[in-house]
Amino acid sequence: MGSADKVIRLLIAAVIAVLYFTNVVTGTLGIVLLVLAGVFVLTSLVSFCPLYAPFGLSTCKVKDKS
Repeated sequence: MGSADKVIRLLIAAVIAVLYFTNVVTGTLGIVLLVLAGVFVLTSLVSFCPLYAPFGLSTCKVKDKS
């Protein structure tokens, strides 16, 4: 996972948390979004997204070894 991907995930998680804790988003939708925010934070911290692997996606810049 590239650094831009990590930053975007953390920003989205922060926005979701603010929306939830200011009661802009409530109920079941709020809880689902809060769980999603937690997943974003966790995947950013471990630098791995399990959904990228089956699709062969990567947001890391590959260094040219030539």
